[in-house]
Amino acid sequence: MTRIAVGTDQLDVAVEVDAGLESFFAERIQLAARYGSEYQHLWERARVASAGGKRIRPRFVMDAFWALGGDPVRGFRGALDVAVAFELLHTAFLLHDDVIDGDTVRRGIPNLVGEFEAEARAQGISPARATLWGETAAILAGDLLIQASQSLVARIEAPPERRAALLDVFDHSVFVTAAGEFADVSFSVGIGDARLPDVLAMTERKTAAYSFAGPLTAGAVLTGADGDALEALGEYGRLLGIAFQLGDDLLGVFGAPELTGKSRLSDLREGKETSVIAYARATPSWSGIEPLFGRADLSEDDGRAIARALVECGARAFVEGLVDEHASRAAAVLHASALPLGLVRELGSVAASCVGRIA
Repeated sequence: MTRIAVGTDQLDVAVEVDAGLESFFAERIQLAARYGSEYQHLWERARVASAGGKRIRPRFVMDAFWALGGDPVRGFRGALDVAVAFELLHTAFLLHDDVIDGDTVRRGIPNLVGEFEAEARAQGISPARATLWGETAAILAGDLLIQASQSLVARIEAPPERRAALLDVFDHSVFVTAAGEFADVSFSVGIGDARLPDVLAMTERKTAAYSFAGPLTAGAVLTGADGDALEALGEYGRLLGIAFQLGDDLLGVFGAPELTGKSRLSDLREGKETSVIAYARATPSWSGIEPLFGRADLSEDDGRAIARALVECGARAFVEGLVDEHASRAAAVLHASALPLGLVRELGSVAASCVGRIA
């Protein structure tokens, strides 16, 4: 995690955000005890779900806030609350994603769905009802964290017009991300046409708004930055978000499970319509991939066969090229802007890190 200068001191964003999250969850867990041990346990598991991760979104909020002249006395607490809010939103989306994808493991350990499902089965509950219990817990936990994240933003101490602008940024982030998730599922179930332009549009909506453009512009709004800075950060965040999601598409098939915490078969078994698959569909190799793609019982050998076919038909190289292109365009936006040089360098290094993630 980046260490950001605050006067003559150094502030570790991850430590500050983790402390903010711990304080938030401690309060909610204590309040939840009034409504029963199961509800308290739900909040305890939500806290576990928020642990770990790279804290990219809080980092973007704070990077923009400090670089653009945020007030270290009156504005810091509000900026930290916004940073925590974006991390809570991220956790909420992960919880909902696990239900949508039917996943019971995340980062190599049982996720909230898996934990509650396993506990129910241990009590003799039938598999179907245990799954219902686990998915219900994850949906409710996600809903609670979305509401809490919005409440944090709404309550910060800031001029009314800045608070309203922040809420607009936050609302847009949620609205667009939901559109991307909905499109993603429509492709997976066969309702929408998974053409490459449509998949790329879904990719942008699902990740860029809440993970990159939203946190960066929120940090800038907190400082009262002008339209040019907001526009540059928004466009950089949009392009970077696409680059990162395209990289995740590649990692889903070619990444090392010990590093990603996810099986290379998950996306293939689910029939996930990623950019890699969309490209392959338009090639002669698809006839060999199609009978295996989306099979719940896909074997390791069949998964490797699909991966080889995706390399041979040029899908992997094509998407790697798209990652490079979007990362380069994101860096170009920075260099063409009037943003502070330190911020340009910091965000430029983030863009460069998108390239070669699978190498």
